[in-house]
Amino acid sequence: MEMPFSPNEGKNLTIDTDWGTYARFPIKTHVVMKEDVMNDLMDKYVMDYLEEGDMIFISEKIVAITQGRALKVSDIKVSRLAKFLVKFVYKSDAGIGIGAPSTMELCLRECGRVKVLFAAAVAGICKLFGKRGVFYNILGMKARAIDGPSEYNVPPYNEYAKMAPENPDGAAADLKAHTGVPVVIVDANDLGCNVLGKSDKDMPDKFCEQLYRDNPHDQGFCQTPLAIVRKVDKLVGKDLELAKQERVKFDEKKAEAENTKK
Repeated sequence: MEMPFSPNEGKNLTIDTDWGTYARFPIKTHVVMKEDVMNDLMDKYVMDYLEEGDMIFISEKIVAITQGRALKVSDIKVSRLAKFLVKFVYKSDAGIGIGAPSTMELCLRECGRVKVLFAAAVAGICKLFGKRGVFYNILGMKARAIDGPSEYNVPPYNEYAKMAPENPDGAAADLKAHTGVPVVIVDANDLGCNVLGKSDKDMPDKFCEQLYRDNPHDQGFCQTPLAIVRKVDKLVGKDLELAKQERVKFDEKKAEAENTKK
């Protein structure tokens, strides 16, 4: 079936991976709230367009939201320890992360105070030698996926902080049972992609990371937290033509960038 979807502005429909070339069709939804059910979202936005061989990629944010793991910042009671630790957090352009008192508090709750203090101490020592990222490497995805409010978030989530989804592998498996196709839950931004949950354990993380290394969901007001992923050789009709057009644009931009460097 042909798709009524187009790539987000500035994003490519197709991408090359070590496993072949794939098209990613981002799907616009309503603003997902705690009361929503993931299976219902699949029925409303995805099921009519699925074909054999497709995959569904989902932003971890809406999974966390439907699990009640997004909290209004004003409702988070911030401890003195969180206020102290946040002073030492490296601020990245990729997002707030745990760089706000509210999100640091969620990190303490999720990972435990002792483990967070240990990670902070080790990270502090490693910074003296120019090594960054140790804090997140010790605490893992529970800390890495925490994020806070920003002006780029669709209201009301410009006033919310969120944790990682609970049991993302289980959530992906449940959605596969409902949809009949593999499901991947990702935390993607313009710096890359982290795989939080997969329905199929034999699907390599590297494959998923390559598919989403340019963040086709995009951020904020695009409001496209779902995507159907399909191998290009399975495209037909206008989808195939769109893929070809997008490929030409991509190759032209790549050549232009290479010429600029010379």
